[in-house]
Amino acid sequence: MQNIPTIKRPDKALVAALAEIGSATLGGEISKLGIRDAHIRGPVPFLTGKTIAGPALTLQFMPKREDVYNVDEYEDPEAQMHRHVLYQVEQGDVVVVDARADMSAGVFGEMMLTYMKGRGGAGLIVDGCIRDSRKARELDFPMWVRGATPNFHTQLDIFPYAVNVPVACGGRLVLPGDIIVADDDGAVVIPVQMGQAILDKAGAHAEWEDFSRLRLSQGGDLRKYYPLSADARHEYEEWRRNQNTTDKA
Repeated sequence: MQNIPTIKRPDKALVAALAEIGSATLGGEISKLGIRDAHIRGPVPFLTGKTIAGPALTLQFMPKREDVYNVDEYEDPEAQMHRHVLYQVEQGDVVVVDARADMSAGVFGEMMLTYMKGRGGAGLIVDGCIRDSRKARELDFPMWVRGATPNFHTQLDIFPYAVNVPVACGGRLVLPGDIIVADDDGAVVIPVQMGQAILDKAGAHAEWEDFSRLRLSQGGDLRKYYPLSADARHEYEEWRRNQNTTDKA
């Protein structure tokens, strides 16, 4: 068995703050910092109403070649790399799987998902399928997947090849330790070294949107309040000062 590399986990406060902002604002604001498209395309919410953020543990699948991989599901469990990514799961981690957008083979089933939840994993992103979807739904575990299948990967055309290596998930490059934020809009990947910069930029955006949303709900002029115009800036700054005073009271 190859030596499995580990990841360096980012500051938990940073991760939690990114989760509060959400994928839509993060995806838009990171484009202004040089990452044109951070959206992991294809995987969609298995359960709605979930928001997660955490560092990526990655699992790479490859096309099956029988001289390289001819493993029975139960005969030699430790030879299966998909188990080894789960062994590394810590509280708040997100497992990101490059399953080659394959719709015929399930990456994880009920038992593996139960184990991951029990380890404190935040969620799962799979560019492919899971199995045991009814039981998986009962687990109430956040997942973003392409679909479900009754087949296990040992039956068909892909096999788990490597853990914590760069992967292509939903057309995006994901490096081990990158921060994943996912909600009902989908999943985005935030390079860990850009985490604080995107938090500062997106946090300011989210704050003026709160003000604009309030004014629009009161019948305010769309042209004035979204996006926030120069004419509304003084009003926004006053609202912001009042918010800060209220928060400190």
